[in-house]
Amino acid sequence: MPYEFLEHEADIGIRAWDKTLEKAFAQGGKALFDIMVDIKKVKKVSSVDISCEARDIPALFVEWLNKLLTEADIKKMVFRDFKIKSIEPFGYDLYRLEGIASGEKLDPKRHMIKTEAKAATYFGLKYEFKDGNHYLQCVVDI
Repeated sequence: MPYEFLEHEADIGIRAWDKTLEKAFAQGGKALFDIMVDIKKVKKVSSVDISCEARDIPALFVEWLNKLLTEADIKKMVFRDFKIKSIEPFGYDLYRLEGIASGEKLDPKRHMIKTEAKAATYFGLKYEFKDGNHYLQCVVDI
């Protein structure tokens, strides 16, 4: 499991990593939804296109997670699988992410709700590449 939860006094920190930046972002999506539900019980029934922009890679991670939360709330869904199609420079000093989140409608009886994630924050935000892996982390407000 290329993500973990970090100790935080009131909220939950997440750290995600993988060999590629795209896969590290996908692992961050899994960590986010694993805070909220047992993602092993979520089926891949439908997919939602996700796109976002930010000034740098760390900020893009926060925007990605918040966009996932927004789409899940609007569509009353939970996600379990994530694919990043691209992360590219866009315009002047911006990055754009294009991705897909797959899951299904939230069923509280089957999905075993853990807690509500309100937003990914800039607190504890960090991005680094070391030992062949991209690491991303932030704190999620619950």
